[in-house]
Amino acid sequence: MAAPGTEATLDGVTAPRRGVALTPMETRRDVIVRTARLADALGYEAFSVAEGWGFDSTLVLTESALSTRRIVACSGVLSVWGRTPATLAMTAATLHQISGGRYVLGLGPSTRALAEGFHDTPFAHPADKLRQVISKVRALLAGEPARLDGTRGARPLRLGQPPAPDLPIWVAAMGDRTVRVAAEVGDGWFPLFVTRDRLAVWVPELGRLRQAAGQRARPLTVAAAPITVVGPDAETARSVAASSIAWYLCAMGDGYASFVSDQGYGAEVRAVRAANPRSKPQRGVVPAEAEILLDEFAVYGTPDQVRDRLRSWDQAADIVMVGLPAGVPWSTIEATLRAAAP
Repeated sequence: MAAPGTEATLDGVTAPRRGVALTPMETRRDVIVRTARLADALGYEAFSVAEGWGFDSTLVLTESALSTRRIVACSGVLSVWGRTPATLAMTAATLHQISGGRYVLGLGPSTRALAEGFHDTPFAHPADKLRQVISKVRALLAGEPARLDGTRGARPLRLGQPPAPDLPIWVAAMGDRTVRVAAEVGDGWFPLFVTRDRLAVWVPELGRLRQAAGQRARPLTVAAAPITVVGPDAETARSVAASSIAWYLCAMGDGYASFVSDQGYGAEVRAVRAANPRSKPQRGVVPAEAEILLDEFAVYGTPDQVRDRLRSWDQAADIVMVGLPAGVPWSTIEATLRAAAP
């Protein structure tokens, strides 16, 4: 694996590797592109746009890539239930061309709520589905014929673009089986709501799994995304971060709630859900008895407090993706990006 949290600069001094991650609830297209431009100017390494039930994120990410010069555009992430492997490969190869090679394809098993309630697809064996889709996408990006298993007698076709075999694929994984998929066939692991302690346990295990799978050529990049908010004071910033956490735990199906509970915070998750019977993206609360969830999954406060608290994340991950809550004013986004910049 790459040295966690640092990259060498020209004078030999190390600096943190930072990216920006937007949630699927952020649906202000002008704000997304403006955020990408500022992140590019401030030296962030990657800019990630998630996809849920709003924008086709690949189109917004294309606009962002065309509006920047250096930052890597990342689909963070696309659901393996929402597009065929062929469509994913076409999209990735196209964005690879448009961005001049500054593109990372992020794939994930998503949630039952989205797969079934939006894409009308049964959510079954997500780890197997994830592995199968990644295998098929990689084959097409390498210039191989499509790997067909749903039809008989069809002639496998190749991608009608130049191959892009080195295009990185990051995997959003939370459960043990999907994390194993990330280690064995991915180029990066891009989890959400994972504690730093869990990262410390998983990182060496990921290395062992990767070696056992024969993946020695490239290290696995670990990109973690704490919810990050700068406010005029710590309490205001806490309120924004708490609202974002409450939305994920209460309104995004059971996947995130189960994952956080499995890390030892079942009582806290139940307290958050009880306090938010009708959760809304900007109106959620984290009660006092669940305060530890903010300590584990968020970085918030004044600019100095945020800079100081991000250091522990720099030691846990290769790239810290600054997670911006949806719907916050531009002044909050700008203050957060400037405080967290590498």
